[in-house]
Amino acid sequence: MLPHLVKAASATALETAKYALARVRERDAATRDQRRADAILAFLTRMGPLYIKIGQIAATRSDLLPAEWVSTLRSLHDRTPHMSPQRTRRAVERELGDALESVFSAFELRPVASASVAQVHKATLRDGREVAVKLVKDGVPAQIEESLRTLGTLVRLVHRGVPRARGLNLPTRFDELARLLRPQADMKHEARQQQRIHTNFADHPYVRVPAVLPELVTGRMLVMEFMDGIPGNRAETVGFPRERLARRLQDVVYTMLYMHGFSHGDPHPGNILFTPEGELVLLDFGVTVELSENEKWGLSSFYYACIRKEWSLASERFTRHFVLTSPELEARRAEYDRQMVEILRHHFDINSTQWSSMTYVGDVLKLLGQYDAQYTTNFTKVELVFLSSEGFVTQIDPGINIWANARKFTDRYSPYMSAEVESRFAAGFAQQMPATLELRERARDTLVAPGHADRYFFPSSFPVFVRQASGGRVRDFDGNDYLDLCGGYGPHLLGYAHPAINTAISSALERGLVNGIGNPHEVELAELLVDSLPTAEKALMCNSGTEAILFAVRMCRGYRRRSMVAKFEGHYHGFSDQGMVSSWFRFSGEKDRPEPIAGSLGSDPGTVDNTLVLQYGDLGGLSRLREHADELACVLLEPMPTSVVTLDVPFLAELRALCTELGIPLVFDEVVSGFRVAYGGVQSMVDIHPDLTCLGKVIGGGLPCGAVVGRAEFIDMAKSSQDPFYDYENKVFAGGTLSGNSLTCAAGSAVLRHLQGNPQLYTQLEENTRTLAAMLRESALQRDIACRINARNSIFSLTFSHREATLYRERMAGSNFKATIALAYYMRKHQVYLPELHSFLISAAHTAGDLDEIAGAFEKSLDEMLTDGLFVV
Repeated sequence: MLPHLVKAASATALETAKYALARVRERDAATRDQRRADAILAFLTRMGPLYIKIGQIAATRSDLLPAEWVSTLRSLHDRTPHMSPQRTRRAVERELGDALESVFSAFELRPVASASVAQVHKATLRDGREVAVKLVKDGVPAQIEESLRTLGTLVRLVHRGVPRARGLNLPTRFDELARLLRPQADMKHEARQQQRIHTNFADHPYVRVPAVLPELVTGRMLVMEFMDGIPGNRAETVGFPRERLARRLQDVVYTMLYMHGFSHGDPHPGNILFTPEGELVLLDFGVTVELSENEKWGLSSFYYACIRKEWSLASERFTRHFVLTSPELEARRAEYDRQMVEILRHHFDINSTQWSSMTYVGDVLKLLGQYDAQYTTNFTKVELVFLSSEGFVTQIDPGINIWANARKFTDRYSPYMSAEVESRFAAGFAQQMPATLELRERARDTLVAPGHADRYFFPSSFPVFVRQASGGRVRDFDGNDYLDLCGGYGPHLLGYAHPAINTAISSALERGLVNGIGNPHEVELAELLVDSLPTAEKALMCNSGTEAILFAVRMCRGYRRRSMVAKFEGHYHGFSDQGMVSSWFRFSGEKDRPEPIAGSLGSDPGTVDNTLVLQYGDLGGLSRLREHADELACVLLEPMPTSVVTLDVPFLAELRALCTELGIPLVFDEVVSGFRVAYGGVQSMVDIHPDLTCLGKVIGGGLPCGAVVGRAEFIDMAKSSQDPFYDYENKVFAGGTLSGNSLTCAAGSAVLRHLQGNPQLYTQLEENTRTLAAMLRESALQRDIACRINARNSIFSLTFSHREATLYRERMAGSNFKATIALAYYMRKHQVYLPELHSFLISAAHTAGDLDEIAGAFEKSLDEMLTDGLFVV
């Protein structure tokens, strides 16, 4: 027994000794790591601001670096060496050009934070406002330039001397980073960038950006409103769920990149404060990132393919947008694509829960090096943002699934946040409308329906097939009654099956449908149209709003003997090549000088290039009409763009005056707004009149109809002179077998007579519009959901966005498309038919009770969307 006890005791002693030795080694290793971390901190601090910036990024990478390194380097976020109080006072007074007390009643000379470039002081203005004063440290601008020169030389030496490094294209990538980093010490530049981001987040539910005091900004000093909060490197002390805080931070960064196209370039913990309520305060805009429209498109389209696991397509898009190919890559493209697909599948699928931009980029660069190809520099700036933000969010919530949270942005045109939500919708609608879904499947065999089920860009996953329509409601083949907020995209202003329209159609049918031969209804409708528009003299009938636009443009080209057309970004004028230019969600060029871009594959490039694109509401941009006055056939626009429901009367007045001065015909597209917003349309409301007006929708009473109405000298361009030789040389052709047919014109005349005799309908429509809009806004406000609702004269535009945008592209870029599309299906569950588009309509048939029902469905939908994770809260 004793030998066994001795043996056991010896074994225990040996294990104890091993354990003790292991602990000693761990302590020694920890001590070594700490000594190394201290040495790195001292080195980076001594070397200056750019090296400190590298340390700031490293301090967010707890997933890659030893804990001692990360903990030590965090001091670089806001605790770097600062100027003495005496030196600080001299620097402030140098910038003020006066004594410090001339502007400030109090000034704390010891900074509240000090980072790589500047230090921040708390102060009080003489009027009592608390402010933060950001002051560039003496000597920093020169240090930045010296560091950039030194690093630039080193990078070029490595590029020339290390063959394997050449494929990384380091000099070009460094130059791109240098361009971003150089303005850090220019406070005037930073003030402009800060104010832009302040404006973008002005009404955001949980993001705050200090407003700049421009009168106190100099080249080396920036004064802004003071905002207090918990430093980012102490996020664990914020009394707010950490997983929600991390998601909010990721959401904010992705919102800036994907939606605003203008982002904080360095979102590390030293540049972000948190409030106890979970708000984010963004600070320090010395480095910002701006993406062009093409870059945003490339970023979104690539990630969208990855979300759908369409790896070959993702590889093609990545290579097209982000890779400078080489002859070797093109020669071995199939092999390259196979390897790229494996990289994408590994990072975006197999290992997506452990997403890391750093390792992904590293793998891609290694692959490109094998083919002597290069990664473009366009997204070097985006990499910088991703590296900083990903490290930060994983520090806040180590379990965060970055890739899953990114789906709101990368899969932005899909209405579903998860497979679970999608399957729940499918199961619910299978019970709610099985016969309707059976029709959907039947239609897929033979029918392409671009007006609803197969709609361009926004196809309907769960379309409604209507069995009966009456008043403001439609009924499907399962007996479901839906309050209809589509109205056939506009024609059914009076509601479905209105007695005045039905009577007119029945009477016309009894007399026989006439087309291609004169009929009195055609004359009557033309008379009603001309009489309704004060400056109109004649009308030409056609079959749709698209045809009306085509004819109006042709008339103007013939009259002016010029071919260029000026139109406005985001204004849709039907499906013609000209009408769709820059009308959708794809934009090009700077926002103040848009460039034309095709609305669809198959558009004639010459037509697209022959279009001058302007911005609605941009008075300064109208100067471009003077630049092109001798080339322009006409100016075409929606006076009240229905996709965003805005009306800028001073802008319209200036445009009318300028077109008159330059002799350029002005064409109003009132296909939607004509007789819907008022009898005679927008022009009658604002007393600003075009040379030609294009009409459709309402004027046909629900039947296909269009018209061009306006001055005789233009309409007569389509009237024969009875001299065929003269006509060919001086007239334009306008035709259409069913144009002006008796059935359509009878229905249209009945609608206009009814509207003319019942002007109170417009008053009631406007009152109902205000009432419903107020109810919808209140529902969103109560739930802290950022929702923009523009509404007037029966037309609504709804988008989930925090930003009040003035330009169409900004409104579209700031929209949560995923939530906006999903809303249509949630509302459909609650018996309200909302189109999957950006706008909807009410009719004169909708009652006060209907409005309450719509508002109730909206409330239920928002609650369900919150539960399903379509909003970050």
